[in-house]
Amino acid sequence: MTVLVVGGAGYIGSHFAKCLAQSGQVPVVLDNLCSGRADAVKYGPLVVGDAGDAEALRETFRAHRIDAVVHFASHIQVGESVTDPAKYYANNVVETLRLLDVMREAGITRFVFSSTAAVYGLPQSTPIAETHPQQPINPYGRSKLIIEQILQDYAHAYGLRHASLRYFNAAGADPDGELGECHDPETHLIPLVLQAASGRREAITVYGDDYATRDGTCERDYVHVTDLAEAHRAALDYLAGGGECGAFNLGTGTGYTVSEVIRAAERITAKHIAVKQAARREGDPGRLIADPSKAQSAFGWKARFSDLDTLLRHAWRWERTLCGERAATNPTNGLVTP
Repeated sequence: MTVLVVGGAGYIGSHFAKCLAQSGQVPVVLDNLCSGRADAVKYGPLVVGDAGDAEALRETFRAHRIDAVVHFASHIQVGESVTDPAKYYANNVVETLRLLDVMREAGITRFVFSSTAAVYGLPQSTPIAETHPQQPINPYGRSKLIIEQILQDYAHAYGLRHASLRYFNAAGADPDGELGECHDPETHLIPLVLQAASGRREAITVYGDDYATRDGTCERDYVHVTDLAEAHRAALDYLAGGGECGAFNLGTGTGYTVSEVIRAAERITAKHIAVKQAARREGDPGRLIADPSKAQSAFGWKARFSDLDTLLRHAWRWERTLCGERAATNPTNGLVTP
């Protein structure tokens, strides 16, 4: 099987391309490199272009005889989606709709979509199952839910076989140390904590310490990026085997608080991590935990690397790799001076 990996130069897409290649299948990466990195494309050819460029898609489908498409090419900054919703609807919705139409024209009927737990909005209960009401509270979450709804309509009208995978908190790095997280700006907790440990950041800011959790800080369900990659591959197999279309949570069912992540990172790195306390951020739920049983049952998938220590060990190795790259090009190493 040859799979078009849209957004395959990004964090999760690059790990998925590796997973696909290791399973004996052929990834072809399409990415406009607006946030992805060409040097992250280590498996399969890279086609530089937009997800909604109809002519580039037609040529790629013809040249590589694409069998299925997996879509990762979304803008993901929640705050930015509030201040610039047009950017998010143009890329996350309009570009994806164009991709689906060229797929339909080419007769490609299998599609796996990188969705998000943000489609649920503020949780009414935890753990969150797929039947939880979908009431997103920002344009990012709404853009993902719109595509999920379009996929349902395309399945009914055109026979599209689809799976929408709702991530909770992606984290970690390639167990082999080959790939990792390189967002700019970085907003995810674990890389921010590890940047504070390495000296690339002065401190980690903790937003709120009065939530109804074990220690008052927010609790999240972290899932290793390689486990996410394996879930996408399993979803393709599931669709190929006639599995029912729908949405599936990807998480572990276990949560860790912000303070627990920081303490574990100090233990793993043997570094002191400075903490700054700040007020709660609007819209941050206290607990966000997945019920992943549907994906586990349908795909035969279960997270293998998502315990907190393994996540942190892999992410810390990647952070040290990034520090080494910066040291090679900048004598100050980009580190904070004590």
